[in-house]
Amino acid sequence: QVQLVESGGDSVQAGGSLRLSCADSGHTYAGNCMGWFRQAPGKEREGVLGISPGGNVTAYVGSLEGRFTISRDNAEHTTYLQMSSLKPEDTAVYYCAAGPSPYGGTWCPVEGYFSWGQGTQVTVSS
Repeated sequence: QVQLVESGGDSVQAGGSLRLSCADSGHTYAGNCMGWFRQAPGKEREGVLGISPGGNVTAYVGSLEGRFTISRDNAEHTTYLQMSSLKPEDTAVYYCAAGPSPYGGTWCPVEGYFSWGQGTQVTVSS
């Protein structure tokens, strides 16, 4: 069973940085893809970045301009999303999720994530 808890959301000004964390209390963390998703007000949830068990990163959205970085610590069962140069349009609830790693760990499909955290709010003001 996978239980995910996000933390690190906050209100910041444009140009600021935040690091989100996702702690996984389950027993299968090391074998799962881990992903970060976000849902802005009035919009559908979208994938941001995924990371395979071995650390290969898959980008799900093309507008990040290298501002976001995903990483994971398999020993600590924790996934991170480092966000910099934040923009008001990054305002959203950010969710982490666990998913399958079906392609030999080379990349993580945006579909199929099966366990989700409760979300953490990121608000960026101009």
